Amino acid sequence: MLKQRLQQKLLQKLSPQQIQMIKLLEIPAMQLEQRIKKELEENPILEEGDEEDTDAPQQDEDTADNEKDGDDEEFSLEDYIEDDEIPTYKLNTSNYSDDDKRPEMPLSSSSNFHTHLESQLGLRSLTEKQEMLALYILGNIDDDGYLRRKLEAIVDDLAFTQNIQTNEEELYQVLQILQDLDPPGVGARDLQECLLLQISRKDQSDPRVALARKIIKSHFQEFTRKHYDKIIKRMNITSDELKGAIAEILKLNPKPGSSFSDPMQSSTQHIVPDFILDLKDGEFVLSLNSHNVPELRINRTYSEMLESYVSNKNKRSKQEKDTISFVKQKLDSARWFIDAIIQRQNTLLLTMNAIIEYQKEYFVEGDEAKLKPMILKHIAEKTGLDISTISRVANSKYIQTHFGIFPLKSFFSEGLQSDTGEEVSTREIKNILITCISNEDKRKPLTDEKLVIILKEKGYNIARRTVAKYREQLNIPVARMRKEL
Repeated sequence: MLKQRLQQKLLQKLSPQQIQMIKLLEIPAMQLEQRIKKELEENPILEEGDEEDTDAPQQDEDTADNEKDGDDEEFSLEDYIEDDEIPTYKLNTSNYSDDDKRPEMPLSSSSNFHTHLESQLGLRSLTEKQEMLALYILGNIDDDGYLRRKLEAIVDDLAFTQNIQTNEEELYQVLQILQDLDPPGVGARDLQECLLLQISRKDQSDPRVALARKIIKSHFQEFTRKHYDKIIKRMNITSDELKGAIAEILKLNPKPGSSFSDPMQSSTQHIVPDFILDLKDGEFVLSLNSHNVPELRINRTYSEMLESYVSNKNKRSKQEKDTISFVKQKLDSARWFIDAIIQRQNTLLLTMNAIIEYQKEYFVEGDEAKLKPMILKHIAEKTGLDISTISRVANSKYIQTHFGIFPLKSFFSEGLQSDTGEEVSTREIKNILITCISNEDKRKPLTDEKLVIILKEKGYNIARRTVAKYREQLNIPVARMRKEL
């Protein structure tokens, strides 16, 4: 039985302006200019300008009074255009956009590699359908030479986007044709298949090659985990035979498509710092990166148009009313965007200044030993901002100092106490781990237990699970994986 009842709920919702501010705060300098350009394209009220201010036309008092006597749809132009409130500012440049449209048929970004494979298909005797399937599969092969997508998904894509009916078995037969092309290993769906395709083309009469093929096919998991003792025991082979087989495996190319990539055309990620910190006469000078970014202002032409329509309210047509509504909406959006940009700048500078003040000793010389333990909460308390805001500022942002360019998040770390009671940064502990592992005997790599002992000898009482956590954060494999024969 249905029942009706009253219920009170307290909900907190973000306004469009707040959402816009959050999104602008999250993006780094490299993407900010693209975002500004997009707003300029979508909003004709917003324009680039060099002047500090424009004499925005305003209504006289009589006109304003007349408008107040009108109906609810009337509004005052002064609510949207005010003297001395059209700011100018500069931000950083960017040449990156993630709005590129994906083509209907996916193609590898390496045109040379793709063309090389396609030219080989022309030498094969294929039916019309096989050729269409082969070209579509080829388009899904990435720059490394792998087919990362499942055949089941490709079958569905062909049915919905190309109106080609097929099944996994037929698709696999075409894939085998592609896997027979050069370079060896192309079209593999994982590393094991890639290596197996390559080793299968070698001379199987060579005992080292034959053994390598058996290891890849039947003991690949043990091989990747470097469980060499298990392989020797299960295959009943000697250590020398295993070394010979591994030497053959190491000759194989785990990324067969990489040999066709042009290093001059390879995409390189350039780091553009959001902040520039200079040390002049012992004083820090912090500034936002403001190179090659347009200044923004309200378009005067649209302001005058709006004033004209407002002053002639008795003679408005429906089209003019629609125009007023459109201009008013765009004017709101332009003002919100400018305010959000200014607030972004203020928040970035406030946060970065607090970080510099907290880590002052470190920023003087760049000595990591002087980097104090610091978490988001510390900076939130110094700035009066929310922890989530500090997190957004620190994420994907970089600062240029006199000793290098660093991500802001690298300055944040937890704290540990040494035997002397001194609080040290976990970053210092990680540097010790890196040094120890770099200098270890690779035939007998240091286990986590041994690393715990070394740290204790240096005055850091840390549990083994904590050492394992730091090691994983540094992307360092366990001792077994670092072992060399």
